[in-house]
Amino acid sequence: MTTAAAKDLAQTTSPQPATKTDGALVSAQGSTSISDVVVQKIAGLATREIPGVHALGGGAARAFSAIRERIPGATASAGQGVSVEVGEKQAAVDLQLVVEYGVSVADLARSVRRNVIGAVEQMTGLEVVEVNIHVGDLHLPSDDDEGEHTDTGRVQ
Repeated sequence: MTTAAAKDLAQTTSPQPATKTDGALVSAQGSTSISDVVVQKIAGLATREIPGVHALGGGAARAFSAIRERIPGATASAGQGVSVEVGEKQAAVDLQLVVEYGVSVADLARSVRRNVIGAVEQMTGLEVVEVNIHVGDLHLPSDDDEGEHTDTGRVQ
């Protein structure tokens, strides 16, 4: 490599000094920081908007949520089943889903990913670098009916 080519390469690959106004959350007038909980709730609500998502969270989290729903005045956690990492300019999201039976998991994941990225980026100004989705369970239509029918025996 010639000296001139090496100099050109060094100029294009060397990091440029960051200015105070690079990010949407940093300006000459000050900076804005966004809590992990805020991004977690946005991602959780955006995920629940997609048809085919039955619930978020693992088995223990869903069981705890079912108990909490029975307490008067208690509300379900919007961030259940969602974990995030938030930096100054970027965020990463991990989701645990329960999917409705019959829904294409690949199509659902694509829709969830698109909706979460759009919501988080639009509302916070953070760049979402990844949305990892773990499908931990499948909701069957018969799961809803189990508690409704009490079988007292074979003959009535």
